[in-house]
Amino acid sequence: MEKKTALAALAALGQETRLEIFRLLVKAGAEGIPAGEIAACLDTVQNTASTHLKILSHAGLVRAEREGRVIRYFADMTGFRDLLAYLMEDCCNGAPELCRPVIEAVTCKC
Repeated sequence: MEKKTALAALAALGQETRLEIFRLLVKAGAEGIPAGEIAACLDTVQNTASTHLKILSHAGLVRAEREGRVIRYFADMTGFRDLLAYLMEDCCNGAPELCRPVIEAVTCKC
């Protein structure tokens, strides 16, 4: 991942509503969530949610699929993985025990 892409992703997640949307989509998993339902869950108007989703999409953190008249959004786990990998690229400087707590904290407990 390039620095510019990482900065865009971090900036996108640095806003409260976008962070909530991303976490909501991560929780939804492979099912994703229709745009209207995202707006309803966050108690916001649909065009505001759409703007936030567009920013997250441009940052590579969400993806959309059209289902007829409905657009369903999903967390882009590849983009998220790439961001985490970029942030941890220089982690531990040859001492993996320093990174182990971080890796364990982000490992799914499913």
